[in-house]
Amino acid sequence: MTTPSEQVTSKRLNLEKATNFMRQFRDPQSRELKKLSANQFMEVWSHYDKDGNGYIEGVELDGFLREFVSSANVSDVGPEVVSDEMLVELKSCFMEAYDDNQDGKIDIRELAQLLPMEENFLLLFRFDNPLESSVEFMKIWREYDSDGSGYIEADELKNFLRDLLKEAKRNDVSEDKLIEYTDTMLQIFDFNKDGRLQLSEMAKLLPVKENFLCRQVFKEGIEGATKLTRIDIEKVFALYDRDNNGTIENEELRGFLKDLLELVKKDYDAQDLQEFEETILRGVDYSQDGKVNKKELTMILLAIAKHNQEEESTSTSSK
Repeated sequence: MTTPSEQVTSKRLNLEKATNFMRQFRDPQSRELKKLSANQFMEVWSHYDKDGNGYIEGVELDGFLREFVSSANVSDVGPEVVSDEMLVELKSCFMEAYDDNQDGKIDIRELAQLLPMEENFLLLFRFDNPLESSVEFMKIWREYDSDGSGYIEADELKNFLRDLLKEAKRNDVSEDKLIEYTDTMLQIFDFNKDGRLQLSEMAKLLPVKENFLCRQVFKEGIEGATKLTRIDIEKVFALYDRDNNGTIENEELRGFLKDLLELVKKDYDAQDLQEFEETILRGVDYSQDGKVNKKELTMILLAIAKHNQEEESTSTSSK
């Protein structure tokens, strides 16, 4: 009977003997990575995200880095050529360069910045062109959720991607290639695998520059309510009142509420947003016009700060 340590050693030896998955994507002569198609990119992602949790992390990340580096070798060597000491240094440099959100793991957008890909496919990630705010996001959502189902279905996603490419003056993309892009984007961002994108999934595909409500001033625990200044409130109001008419309404309001919802819920859909809107308006919209003015916004922001204060107090007392 083999001991646990012998089983681990055996598994590692089997890994080292296995074919280096990344070698197939390198040019045989130059050893440079070739540009990946959407399907090939998905193959790489699926191969290394073995548990399918949406991240390459831990032993998955170690395996990817060992194979990524050793695949550049002219001779067909295994990942064992990367020593443990080399791996530690390599991982440190790699994460500093590509782990944008500094969470110690690689998500699919971060991998897309590392691997060379078809230019048209790379454009769909909008790395150089994030949305200004969630107000713009909600306008896009309303436009492409053409049947008002509360989801972006495959055909609606295809229309969105087609328009993205047209906006970038890429009119040479064939229908077959567009279908490939749509299928790949669904595989990447449809986390619950229901064949369509809900609100939180689309938000990952189409990120905004910043959720203003994630700034430290809105997270200050004990002192949050007192640290929130009139200038902070003015900034928030100006960010969401895009037409400068003195109220936050329609997509402006839904953009604000989307950002607010993201503070407490990572996985949400259009129904969650609608219910959240009804709850918030019941509490502050005394004029019952479905809009939020500056005074009502102040009430909401102070309520957030107070909630954070209570959570911090509970957390501190339980220690």
